[in-house]
Amino acid sequence: MKKYLCVIFVPLIFGLYRSQSTKKALPCYDLTEVLKVEPTALYKPHLDASKSFGVKILKDSKTVLKYINSGKFHKIKKSGKGYRVQRLDYSRAWMVSKAKLTLERMGARFSKETKGHTFTVSSITRTLEDQCRLRKVNSNASLGISSHNYGNSFDISYIRFNDVLKYNPKMEAALEKILQYYATNGRIYFIKEKQQSCYHVTVRNY
Repeated sequence: MKKYLCVIFVPLIFGLYRSQSTKKALPCYDLTEVLKVEPTALYKPHLDASKSFGVKILKDSKTVLKYINSGKFHKIKKSGKGYRVQRLDYSRAWMVSKAKLTLERMGARFSKETKGHTFTVSSITRTLEDQCRLRKVNSNASLGISSHNYGNSFDISYIRFNDVLKYNPKMEAALEKILQYYATNGRIYFIKEKQQSCYHVTVRNY
């Protein structure tokens, strides 16, 4: 009798374990619902630009790793001429080569025009899972697809310069001048996000 009970009990445990593992493996987002969210007219060009790089929506870490291993994504240094990257809790310091190059050129230009000052990059590439985690602490985070989900967007704080969190209208004006220059020349789109105190920058496939 004990033998039969053991044979029955083991499969039950295994089945329960598999069921729990499946639940844990489920993503924290519903892709169908995410795709239903319509972008605003202001934001649509950002998404169109993102899709032109041939990168599919970054769902999770595995998707990002795939593009890293294929050489499509390139590491963003923590600091460069004219810029610093703050600690990234909800994004990853990887982007497509053109976005990386544009950030570096913008930083160098900012350094030159401000005589050595730096701006701060506050967010870079995000997966849909990163976005889920971010929404738990920031209700303003996008419910739909973000250009951050393609590896060609980054945010620049307009209240943190030279690693100092302080409103600096002179530095902000210098930064916006550079952003406008790149936008006019067809290299980026940008939006000033007042709730996040940053400029959302999407690099175009120029």
